[in-house]
Amino acid sequence: MPMKLSKRLETIASRAEDCGGAGGAAADIGTDHGFVPIRLVESGAFSRAIAMDVRKGPLARAQEHIARRGLSDRVETRLSDGLEGLAAGEADTVVIAGMGGELMLRILRDGAHVRETVSHWILSPQSELSLFRHGLEELGLAIAGEVMVEEDGKFYTVMTVRPGAMHYEKEYDYRYGRCLIRAGSPELERLLKRELAQYQEIAEGLSCQTGEKAQERLRRLKEEIIQTEEALHELQTVDPAV
Repeated sequence: MPMKLSKRLETIASRAEDCGGAGGAAADIGTDHGFVPIRLVESGAFSRAIAMDVRKGPLARAQEHIARRGLSDRVETRLSDGLEGLAAGEADTVVIAGMGGELMLRILRDGAHVRETVSHWILSPQSELSLFRHGLEELGLAIAGEVMVEEDGKFYTVMTVRPGAMHYEKEYDYRYGRCLIRAGSPELERLLKRELAQYQEIAEGLSCQTGEKAQERLRRLKEEIIQTEEALHELQTVDPAV
């Protein structure tokens, strides 16, 4: 039976499995415990996988979990800073998750030697999502699909990315995800409502302050409120079937 995962990791693994194929290989960058590559091989989506991490401790734990599942001959572990230890053509699908968006962009930029040979990327940045989506566009990578999952009160975005051109007309599409808005994601709707309430509460407090810094922060916050309101309005009025 394939390994059971947390809701977040289950979403990441299932997206990677959708990209799998007979004889294919997957690589998990920043593998931590090695659960995702174990799952990808056990499910039959990939014939082999490479679990990679920059730290020796997590990699040792991954090796233990891989051995317990009897997969040492099919899931290889490598000490690697990002994609440095991955050769071109070794993996069809690459998973990078559990890191900040800026760090993930650095890994993708430094991994230029494999970008042309990877057909699918499963990416889940935990912060700086607007910066991250802009960065994908600059690197010639396009978001083919996104899903948002809520776990323990936190929201996680999982992207399926392929080589290609991408451009959004509206800035809030980079901030919140064009695919999620067009799909009418209920998780994104909950996130937008929560953020909007938080922004409005902060703005109310700032409106009572007269200092220059406070007023500048209020101006920027009002711009963010407008973006959030526009994204929420489109999400609530879009027809996902179109």
